[in-house]
Amino acid sequence: MDDVSPSPAVTHAEEALLGLLLPFWQLVIAAVVLVVVVLSIARLARRGRSRMSTALLVTATAIVGLALLGALLQS
Repeated sequence: MDDVSPSPAVTHAEEALLGLLLPFWQLVIAAVVLVVVVLSIARLARRGRSRMSTALLVTATAIVGLALLGALLQS
């Protein structure tokens, strides 16, 4: 007799449920990130131009670093 693997129906059902929930959680995370970014920009704008320049340089460095890290780990 052949060994029969378990039915893949359970796996497909779990993936379908996760597929339905995933966009909702992405929207929640995106909304929270957007609120934090807007509040941070408002606070930096009140602190003055020199702080904004430093913050932009730090942010640009972080973006480039994360992009490089993502590219290296993707290979």
